[in-house]
Formats: sequence, C-alpha cells, structure tokens
Amino acid sequence: MLRPSCRLVFCLAILVAFFSVASGSDPDLKRYTSNLPFIMPAVGFPTFPSRVTKITDFGAVGDGHTVNTEAFAKAIAACSKAGGGRVLVPAGIWLTGPIKLASKIDLHLDRGAVIVFTGRFEDYPLVRTSFEGGDLVRCTSPISAVKSEDIAITGEGIIDGSGQAWRPVKKSKMTAGQWKQLVASGGAVGPDGSTWWPSPEALNGGAYVAKLYRSGNQTRLEDFAGAREFLRPVMVSLVECRRVLLDGPTFQNSPAWNIHPLLCEDLVIRNVTVLNPWYSQNGDGLDLDSCRRAVVYNCRFDVGDDAICIKSGKDEYGRRRGRACEQVVIADCVVYHGHGGFTIGSEMSGGVRDMLVRDCTFLGTDVGLRFKSQRGRGGVVENIHIWNIQMKDIPTDAIGFNLFYSGAAPDEQGETGSVRAARPVDEGTPQFRKIFFKNITCTGAERAVVLEGLPEMPIRDIKIENVLISSRRGFQAFDAEEIGLKNVRILADGGPAFSLVNARKIAVEKAACKPGAPVFLKVAGPKTAEVRLADTDLAKAVQKIERSAEVPADAVTEP
Repeated sequence: MLRPSCRLVFCLAILVAFFSVASGSDPDLKRYTSNLPFIMPAVGFPTFPSRVTKITDFGAVGDGHTVNTEAFAKAIAACSKAGGGRVLVPAGIWLTGPIKLASKIDLHLDRGAVIVFTGRFEDYPLVRTSFEGGDLVRCTSPISAVKSEDIAITGEGIIDGSGQAWRPVKKSKMTAGQWKQLVASGGAVGPDGSTWWPSPEALNGGAYVAKLYRSGNQTRLEDFAGAREFLRPVMVSLVECRRVLLDGPTFQNSPAWNIHPLLCEDLVIRNVTVLNPWYSQNGDGLDLDSCRRAVVYNCRFDVGDDAICIKSGKDEYGRRRGRACEQVVIADCVVYHGHGGFTIGSEMSGGVRDMLVRDCTFLGTDVGLRFKSQRGRGGVVENIHIWNIQMKDIPTDAIGFNLFYSGAAPDEQGETGSVRAARPVDEGTPQFRKIFFKNITCTGAERAVVLEGLPEMPIRDIKIENVLISSRRGFQAFDAEEIGLKNVRILADGGPAFSLVNARKIAVEKAACKPGAPVFLKVAGPKTAEVRLADTDLAKAVQKIERSAEVPADAVTEP
C-alpha cells in the first residue's frame, strides 16, 4: 500500500499527464503548424478537468420523443459550477431545443448518440447576431457559445439541426417528382412558382424584415417576431470564444450555415464530418469569420453551399469591425458537393491574410478554389498559400476569381470578361493580391482558371506553379497584373489554352497546351502589355498567338 506522500505524488503525476495532453502537446497540431509560410503564434488548446457529468443524471431521455432542453441546460450548469469537465451524451436519440455551452465544457457524444433539434420555432428566441457579414436579428442557434473559453464538442455522435423545418428549396434543384412531393407536404410556394417555403410566414418573412429595416423601427427584438420562421439560424454559433475544439462528431442538416466561428481565437477543428443536402439554401459547411489562429484538418464536407469558407464581414460593417481572418491552416480535408471546395468571400471586408490550404481533395465541387467579392466590399486578401490540391469533375472553374460576384450560385453566373468601365478607387474597392498556388491537379472542369479583376483594381501578384488541368476551356485573365505561370499545363478541349484581356506583366514559363489546340495564347484589350513567354513550346497549337487589333504590337515577347 502506498504511503500518503507517495499517493500524493502519484495523483499529481496523473493530473500533470492529463493536462499536458489537453493543453496542446498534440503531435498532429504541432505538425500542422510547423514550417508555415507566415508567422503563426502557437495555437492555444483547451483544457478540461477530468470530471464527467451525464445528461441522464438530470432527467434526459434518449427516446427521440422526449424534449431534453432542460436536462441539457441543467447538466451544463452543474458541470460548469463544479469547475467544468465533460458533459456526456450517451447512445440514444436526444431531442432538444437550443444548447448553450459554457467555459470549460466539453460536450461529448458517445458513438450512437444523436442530438436532434426540435423544429418548433418558438423554441429559438430572437437574438442580435452577425450573419452573412452584417449585424442582423436571427433565431437562436441550436448550439451556441458567447465569450467562452476552453470549450469543445467531441465524440463519435451526430448532431442534426432539423434544417428541413427552416430551409426554402428551389424548384430548379428538384426533379419533377421530388418537387410534387415537396409541395404536397405543405408549406407555401412563392408567387413565381420557383421556390418552396416551409410556411407562409417564412415565404413572406423577407419582405417583412426589409420593410422593418426601411422603417427604422427595428430596435426591439419583438419587432421581428412576425418573421421568426424566416430568420434561420446557423446551427453552431461560436462568438468571441477562445481555445475551441471540435473533434469527431458529424454536424448535419443545418437551418442555414452549419458551423460559424465568429471573432474566435485558437480553434482546432478536426476529424469532423459536415453534411447538408446539396440543394440546401445557404447550406455552408464551415465559415471561419474574422478568426485568428485556426487549424482545420482531416475533415469531410458534403454540403449545399460553400464547404470551407473564409469571411470577415461585409461592406462598411466589416470594415468598421476591422478584424481580418488570419493565421489559418486547412489541411487533409475532402470536399464532395459544395459551391466551392475552399472559398474566400464574398464577405471579406475586414481582410483575409496569412493562410495555408494544403493536401485537400475536391470531388465534384461547383468551383474548386473560389475567390469572390464585388465593388463596395473593400478589404484586402493577401498572403494566401495553396499547395497540393487534387480536384475531379468540377462543373465550373477549377480556380476562379470573380470580383463582380452577384450573389448567384456558380452555375447561375453569367459569362465573364465583358467590357466594364473603371470606377474611382475608394475604401469600398476590394483588393486580392499575393496569392500562391503550387502543385494543383484537376481532371475535368468547365474552365481551368479564371482571374476576373476590376478595371480600377486588377488582381495582382498571383503565382501559379506546377499545375495540370484538363478542362473544356482554358486559362482566362481579365484585368490582372503581375501574374506568374510556371510549369502550367492546360489541356483545354477548345478555344485558346491561355487568354488575356487587359492583363499586364504576365510571365509564362514552361507552359503547355493540349496537342492540336486551336490557339496557344489569345491577347485582347488595349491595356494588355509586358506578356513574356519563356522556355515554352508553342508548336503544339495550330496557331501560336492570336492578337486583337487594339493590343499594342510589342505587348507579347515570344520565346
């Protein structure tokens, strides 16, 4: 039997071992944050006491019918009052209203545990929050935390947001049979017949809220009560939290965005699966919004909008808030359906910088690597590094920049490259610069690469190296400058392999096209200049260079 002094030493050793693991000695985390192309301070990792609190001890019943909102709240409150620890959700189907996390709480779902949120709108009080880059009123999120530290959602269970009770559905995304069945289930169809809504209140909510904002009489939350069913919440809302861990669960079927960390610091998101129906409106997977020091790895996404999205507020609101999304690593993730595999924007008015995306696979995402903004946003996106990306069957652009983004889905966008007049540069002019792509492969896309800048603010300082893309159409750049292409092979089925319109200071080295391509390089626009081709064989194309009449004679230097 151990003497008292020995027992004390033994207990202290156990505690030290526990906290050394919990506080950031995670070897994976260190591996993902080493040798980065930017300076990133150590990412804080949450710590939790070894205490375990079971929701069943507070009356929770996992039969899929009993509403357990009060049991979750009591379990979290008791655990928090005792100093924190793990709130355990065992196997079962746990129906509940909103869950509010607190500091030092790890909400842990055992294998076989399914949390299902109710579809009763009255369970979700109205709150003021940020959504789509603005200061708005929405319903309370199913899971939320505000200004909390050391919080986690872990385990092998499933969290279901009952999004079908909230989301509209476009007729264009349904088969005739699916649409007929959906309409027959109830709800309401808009006047033009193009969109189904879960209820008349949801259908009319947009007009109701717009009128409220125009009137200026929206100071009270109760003013919005008539549009409650329209004010869809994000499923997981984490606001101004520090040391956050999401590890293991499946997050699915959200009313709007799925996981939305806002103004958070020190996040680790790993080993999670994020699912939404492909037709889900605003069905984003993960939206990192004005966050610092975040690491996302070994995650799977199959969603209805952008899968992994970086944001920092919209227009004047985002610029006034002034918090960039920065120091982010995203690695070893797989995205199936989504509007964009990895996306920056369009709400990026507070800026985005110091980011690495590496070793990810995008299978069938509408756009592979997506960058979007528009006049009025402002903000600077810079120092973004994207390495070792595999893509397959991309319906639109493998790599796409669109600074004329209109808010439409990728397959609803119009043709790019139309002539547009320059406007004065002001605080609302977005800037995209210093973005580096390396080791990118894509088999099958509509367009290989599209860089569409603004006439008054070209996309600038983009480097693309070691890229192989097979596509229907090739590389296109409009209002871009200081673009470096090295060992870029564009195997386009038709049209020019490379097309430049009002593009300046373009260096093309060791590039290649598909044998028999109609044109290797097409140049147009009076501003096109300083295009240099080096160590590049143009002979595989039927026509080496096609020049429009307005292009200066010395605009292109051939090898």
